[in-house]
Amino acid sequence: MALITSISGIRGTIGGFPGDTLSPLDIVRFTTAFVKLLQERQNRQSGLHIVVGRDARISGDMLNHLVCGTLMSMGAQVSDLGLSTTPTVELAVPNLKADGGIILTASHNPVEWNALKLLNEKGEFISAADGNRIIELTKSKIAYVDAMQLGTYTSHDGWIDKHIQMILELPLVDREAIQESKFKIAVDAVNSTGGIAVPALLSALGVDAVYPIHCEPTGLFAHNPEPLPEHLTDLAQLVQQKGADLGLSVDPDVDRLAIIDENGNMFGEEYTLVAVADYVLRHTPGPTVSNLSSSRALADITERYGQTYAVAAVGEVNVVEKMKAVEAVIGGEGNGGVIYPALHYGRDALVGIALFLTHLATQKKTCSEVRAMYPEYVMMKTKFDLKSDTEFEKLKEKVMHEFKDQKITTVDGVKIDFQEGWVHMRKSNTEPIIRLYAEAADKENVQRLIQNVIQTFSE
Repeated sequence: MALITSISGIRGTIGGFPGDTLSPLDIVRFTTAFVKLLQERQNRQSGLHIVVGRDARISGDMLNHLVCGTLMSMGAQVSDLGLSTTPTVELAVPNLKADGGIILTASHNPVEWNALKLLNEKGEFISAADGNRIIELTKSKIAYVDAMQLGTYTSHDGWIDKHIQMILELPLVDREAIQESKFKIAVDAVNSTGGIAVPALLSALGVDAVYPIHCEPTGLFAHNPEPLPEHLTDLAQLVQQKGADLGLSVDPDVDRLAIIDENGNMFGEEYTLVAVADYVLRHTPGPTVSNLSSSRALADITERYGQTYAVAAVGEVNVVEKMKAVEAVIGGEGNGGVIYPALHYGRDALVGIALFLTHLATQKKTCSEVRAMYPEYVMMKTKFDLKSDTEFEKLKEKVMHEFKDQKITTVDGVKIDFQEGWVHMRKSNTEPIIRLYAEAADKENVQRLIQNVIQTFSE
């Protein structure tokens, strides 16, 4: 059982005691504090407009009732998008001229988890400072409105379709080229809202045939919802069985995109952003950004176009902040999270799909041939249970001391750059774990690098 507050939202397991998990009482107090924060920002006590949307996980309906009721009890006007995606809600907030938004999703976490992802009036994740203010407000006494001042509730249908239409109108999305390619595509949406959004997008793009698997939005995930190779064996088999050109997988809230090539092999979640960036840079040169745990391949591609690459701490809000600072034309995170500012500042698997398919269509290459266009790096990712923040700080100090002669970056955890690769150790924003990432040009080197770091844990 866990309750985690971070720049990635208020996240926890369902069930258990208040304060230890994402219990009904915690849902109400964090929602209340969020409204109070917005009231402080807007300098007004009533009339706020909040957009709410959720993924399909089985606790979502319960959370939705609690959140919407709490918002109304604070006098807010609620626009409920129902089953939706994270990027769809992000787009709806500014388009509905709302003051903020709440997305009910625990993203890639297993079914027993859920979360409140909190958005500002731009449809972007709130800052760390705002998050800290919310935590402070949960400890204060906040009054609810009386019966005559209760907020209103409105159900809004069709926002996924509006999201798709915005994607179709982007200059770099070439529907005609995609349609002429007669793509046959398999889709795994892990029984969440991607099962609604991705097939609809592919149809709108003129894809010739779509083969869905695990696309019924029941919330009963058919496999671990994180789109990693070991979880996508069904999709890989379907691609081969159907002779599909590629397979697409998204996480439950549709902000991460993983691709499988025509041979049933992973394109590589790190290379989703790399491929999309290649296409975008070809047409709109400019800076790029990814986080500290992302592949060097994006920097390599950016330099091919004579452009500059910048790095940010892990977390969408950090990447967005850096992208705005350097005026990046494309950015994101190496977990398959594409951020395309021409549409909005948020990870968006749907726009990632549209740009990737246009890239594939205009290159007139197979998926595996496109993958072969990029530098070959091997990345290894592992994780360890974390008992406390103190434990992490002790391990961090050990690692920094052991490798003090190497280039060390401490923007987010600790990253050690070696000549042959790098290792990044950080505390997760979404789970009580330590994440350890390493990358090098071959498997032998990456294993050696990561084992050298792990060895210091016991010293």
